[in-house]
Formats: sequence, structure tokens, C-alpha cells
Amino acid sequence: MGIITVATTPPPDLHDLDDDGDDAVRRHAEVDESSRASRHWWDRNADEYQDEHGEFLGDDRFTWCPEGLDEADARLLGEVAGRTVLEIGAGAAQCSRWLLHRGARPVAMDISYRQLQHSRRIDLARGTPPVPVVQADAAVLPFADGAFDLACSAYGAVPFSADTAGLMREVHRVLRPGGRWVFSVTHPIRWAFPDEPGVEGLTAVASYFDRTPYVEQDEQGQATYVEHHRTLG
Repeated sequence: MGIITVATTPPPDLHDLDDDGDDAVRRHAEVDESSRASRHWWDRNADEYQDEHGEFLGDDRFTWCPEGLDEADARLLGEVAGRTVLEIGAGAAQCSRWLLHRGARPVAMDISYRQLQHSRRIDLARGTPPVPVVQADAAVLPFADGAFDLACSAYGAVPFSADTAGLMREVHRVLRPGGRWVFSVTHPIRWAFPDEPGVEGLTAVASYFDRTPYVEQDEQGQATYVEHHRTLG
């Protein structure tokens, strides 16, 4: 099965520079701009991401967070055998591969074509049945109403979507009545602190209640990376 493509249209100090030399600011970012930035950023950085984090993620490990909470222990999804499962923001589909090997019928969805190519690379290297993958935006799910029993996302899609409420409605739409939706994100209080080791990272420098997105942009002011902050509410 090939990759199915569906066409869809703690923050640093202001004016800091990210590793690519892009200007880092806090400003509003619309839905289309956020989506476009995420697609291009993950396509551009997928190789580096998988190289850096591939050993931790494994080929078929379902871990919810960098701290290493695995679904095998947490069982947040409940019984998965025989269930249809949509993984949103799947990357190289490590979580979906874990689900597949436990009798589930997963579909791994990501906005990045390059990330899904890494899924195919892993399947070919292992010589195992391929995980079904779909390229699409999480806010515009290309699936029928009630198509899945479960939906999950481990640090994927939700922080990068400008319309989280719309994303949640879409997930609700594609779940069957009584379906379960489980996702993990960085704790919102993280946004009040700089992303620095040591004492610097323990000093609040921004308001937790400021929900202005973190945006990296090029010299023309076009967003190249967008991450949205929401409070717990």
C-alpha cells in the first residue's frame, strides 16, 4: 500500500534566533499559515528528527511522552485487539506499528509526507506488513463519520493546530459512539519557563495565560514553524 496524500490547505525571548537562523517571535498565526508551516517544517526536518529520536522511539514502541510512559503499562486506550484506531500526527508510525502487532487495525496519519516515508522505510527494513498511512491535516480528517473505535496522538498535531476546537470536532466526528480519544501534549505550564537546563529553566519569564503562538519566520515574515499554547482550561 502506498502513501495516500490528501491535499489540504517554553518560548525563547522575542527576536531570538532558532537553529535555522529564522526569527523567533510571538504573534498570531492563522489556520492555513500554521498548517503550511507544519507541513514544510516536518518534511524538512523529518530525517534529522528520526535520526535523533529513532533509538528512543524504536520501530514499534508506543510511548506517550519523553519521560517514557508506554501504552503497554498505561493502557489508556483499553483493549485494542480488533479495534480500528486512528493515530493522528503519527510521524513514522511507531505507535501504530505497536497497535498492529497487538491485533488492532490502525491507520497512521501525518501532515508530513517525509515522516510517512520513514514509516515505509521501517516496514521494508523489518519485512513486516506495512502500516496503512495517510497524509492529511488533522483539522480536516479525510474519513467517514464513525470510521474508528479509538483515536490517539502522542505529542502529535494538537500543539501545532491553530483550531484545536475544530480538530476535536473532527476527531469526534470520525469516532463511533462511545469511542475513545487519548492524546498527550507538553504540560501548558512549560510555556512560562525558558527551554534551558539548570537554574535558568526554573525561572518563570512569561505569563502562563498568554496564549499568543510561538512562531519562527523567515526574512519575508513567512512562518516556518508554529506552535500554539493553550491553558489547561
